This record gives sequence, structure tokens and C-alpha cells, in this order.
Amino acid sequence: MLKKIFFIFLFTVFYNFAYTQTVKTPDEIYKELFVDVQMQQIFPDGKTFVDCIPKRNPDAILSDYLKIKNNPAIKFSLKDFVLANFDLPTNPTSTYKSDANQDVKEHIKQLWSVLNRNPDKIIEGSSLLSLPNPYIVPGGRFREIYYWDSYFTMLGLKESNEVATMENMVKNFAYLIDQYGHIPNGNRSYYLSRSQPPFFSLMVGLLADVKGQQVYEEFLPSLEKEYNYWTKANIDNLLSVGADNGVVKINQYLVNRYWDERVTPRQESYREDVETAEKSTSNKELTYKNLRSGAASGWDFSSRWFADGKSINTIQTTSIIPVDLNSLLYHLEMMISKTYLAKADNEKAKDYAKKAKNRKAFIDKYCWNKADGFYYDYNFKTGQQEKIPTLAALYPLFFNLSKSKQAEKVAVKVKSDFLQLGGVTTTLNRTGQQWDAPNGWAPLQWITIQGLENYKQTELAKEIANRWIKVNVEVFKRTGKLMEKYNVMDTNLEAGGGEYPSQDGFGWTNGVLLKLMNTYQK
Repeated sequence: MLKKIFFIFLFTVFYNFAYTQTVKTPDEIYKELFVDVQMQQIFPDGKTFVDCIPKRNPDAILSDYLKIKNNPAIKFSLKDFVLANFDLPTNPTSTYKSDANQDVKEHIKQLWSVLNRNPDKIIEGSSLLSLPNPYIVPGGRFREIYYWDSYFTMLGLKESNEVATMENMVKNFAYLIDQYGHIPNGNRSYYLSRSQPPFFSLMVGLLADVKGQQVYEEFLPSLEKEYNYWTKANIDNLLSVGADNGVVKINQYLVNRYWDERVTPRQESYREDVETAEKSTSNKELTYKNLRSGAASGWDFSSRWFADGKSINTIQTTSIIPVDLNSLLYHLEMMISKTYLAKADNEKAKDYAKKAKNRKAFIDKYCWNKADGFYYDYNFKTGQQEKIPTLAALYPLFFNLSKSKQAEKVAVKVKSDFLQLGGVTTTLNRTGQQWDAPNGWAPLQWITIQGLENYKQTELAKEIANRWIKVNVEVFKRTGKLMEKYNVMDTNLEAGGGEYPSQDGFGWTNGVLLKLMNTYQK
């Protein structure tokens, strides 16, 4: 019996290793077929094809396509060929019929089962990365788990006492870290080259709130592996050019930028990226790198990444040290330090605490602007702050990195510049990008509200919460849906901008709304 168990264990380890080594992305599998489908815009949304499931062997599909395409005697429809050889993806909420007259809290609780996905089977040619436990998807075109979305979704799961689902999602992320060395943007092969804002430590904290302090120790190995992913760098490159991968060295400070390993168009937005690169004055590989790294930030896209503050053609994500990312990594460093302290490993606890202290000093020195009373991203290429006000400035308040006087000044600017009829707007710029005005997003409402509460700016926090709750409920009463984002400046209009229509479902909106309604007794 022991021999049998040992054999199964070895087979599982070997299989998992082999699978991780052979994961191929849609462009690698379908090659010319992939490019033709995306560039000819066979589907309005470039994500559709990369989420398709082949009906037969992918190599055979590609071979048949090339034979047909290269034979001038054959006239054929590319779309018909795709439909004959692939099953199109279905949206998880497409068959669910909501009732606009229903209580919105009950609607959210019902949606957990609608947005729930069971462990997936590995299918040859599919881009989906299998997960061992059930999980919650955001909704609409987002048919897989997403990294930073999941923390805000879990706020609502906690309010709904869905503890098993919370634990399954944390375990899934730990699995992804073990399997691939990091948590990808989402569980798709085409997302493997990047991560997203590192909220895993906050998810562990939410679970520990429910299940006890032992949760920190249980997931400590995963927390450290996540940290190692974000801080991996070639020291020679750091010393010679000041940056390597996602790490940047500025004097005595080691800090981070958003980063994607690849220098090709994003596969889910292939045509859009090619068109942007053709209009850009930068070389194409650098443009693709910056577009991908912008997607890694979760803010895809925003004027905060644009050199001119207006056009995506000037995107420069990899030149920017973001205040939100480094605040998140400060939290990760502090959590690892405190967990080692609880284990009585004082040496490691001090080491991580020192790293956190260093990162905090950087944020205060390079991101805080005393004259404006606000935090900004820092451009290490120009040696200047990026003077584009955004709600990323609330992350230092959310993580208690600010001094009281700093927080007071940030609150003044939030109230005077960002506060709108439906909550707070992401930036003050109207560029047509979805992470700019007039749009508001659930995660940034929560970061802002909680950040203000941390510094006893209770009245402003409550006002933002009430306005956000109101627009969410009003849109639900009109449409029967909770949306991915909202127009907070004109609440009678839908949110817009970006590469795809506004989606409904919606994981992080549900989570934040339920948490705020319970917190402020709405």
C-alpha cells in the first residue's frame, strides 16, 4: 500500500512538473491561425478566441487551416472555420435572470453560486489553467479567477459567511504560486507572463480573521514565494542600469514597478496592441512591454501611465514606481515579519521589518509631495514625480503608512477634487480610458474609504460610502445588474472607455457593496 501511495505521489509530482513546463499560449499553439483570427477581428472581443476550446487536436486544426489557406483554389470563411473547429466560451452570468425588485443583498448572496466555478479539467489546446478547488469569477467576459479582484470579492464572501469558498480561493492562489512561481493575472496561459497588484497577503489576513492566527503560519511559505517573485533581480543589472525585471534600485532603496516578461502584443487584445504600437513613437517591443505592464497594474488603462497624460501611444508603465504597488509590498513584508516573530525567528523577522522600513522611507521621500499635500507615482527615468493625481494616493493611508498631517491633506484633496455624485473618480483626467474620469471602481472606493477611516476622516469616508451605495443600488433597480464600474460624475449614464463594453456580474462590486452596506448599516 505504501509503495502504491509513493508511486501515485511521484506520478503526480512528475505530471505537474511536466505540465508546468509545457504550458503553451494560444499564439504558440495556433500560430498563423491565431494571428489571422485576431487581426481580422473575427470576434469583436479579442478575448473570445483565446478562451475558445478546440473540438479536436490543435495540431490537426492548424494543419488543416494552413492547407486550406495556402490553396488558392479553395474559397473559405475564416469565421466558419473557427466555428466548426472550436467551442466558443460562454459567460457565467448569461443564463442567470435577475430581478430588479429583489433586495440587493439577497441578489448578491444568490450570485455567489452563479459566479462559482468548480475545479477545471485540463483540455489540450485550452488556455485555462486548472485549479484544484472551486472559485469565484468576476462575471461577463471574465470567465476565470482574477488575482486582485478576488480580495475585494472575498470581502463580500466574508460578510456572507462563505468561509469555505474564501479558503478554497486562498488555497488556489497558493497552488498557483507553487505551480508557476507566482500568481498570474488570471488562470489563463496567456496571463502567465505577469501578475497583478499583490493582494494575497490581505486575503490571508481576511481568512485569518475568521479561522485564527494559525492561517498566517500555514501560508507563510506561499507568502515568501510570492515575495521572491516580486523581488527577483540580477544584481549586476541593478548596479549597472538601475533596474531588472520588476525591481528598481534608487540610491539605497530597492523598490518595485509593474512588469510583464514578454515583449509581444497581449494575446487577449492582440489587434489593439498592434495598432497602438504602430502609432507610438517608441519601438514596438517597448510599447508592448509597457502595455503588458499596464495590464499587470490592474489599471488597464489610465492616464497615470502616459507620458503626456493624455494618449496611450505615450505609455511608459515600466518607467514608473507606483505608490500603490510599493504600499502593497510593504504590507507583505510586514506580514512575513510578524509571522516569523510569532514563530520566534527573530532574525528573519528583523530582516523583513528592515525591508518594510526601507520601502516606507522611499514612499515618504519620493512619492509624497509636501506642496500639493498628495502622493504621486515616481518616474525613475526622469527623476521626477508623475504629477497626475489618482486614487493610488490612498494606498499609504489604507496601510497606515502616512503621518496624521499627511492624511489630513490627502483627505482635503479627495473631498475637493475626487468626490463626485456617485463616489470618488479614479483620476481627474478624461481620456476615454476606463481607469480615468468619469469612472469609479469598487476596489478604489474601498481603499479610499478604509484609508480615510484609518485616520479618523469618518465623515468623508461615510459620505463616499453612501454615494457609492446609492449609485450601485439605483443602477441595480434600473437594470437588475451590478456592474464592473460606474460613471460617478453623471450617475444617469453608463460607465465607458477601455477595450470592451462594461461588464456585469460582478465579483468585486458585489463584495465591496455588501461590506459597505453592512458597515454603514444600509
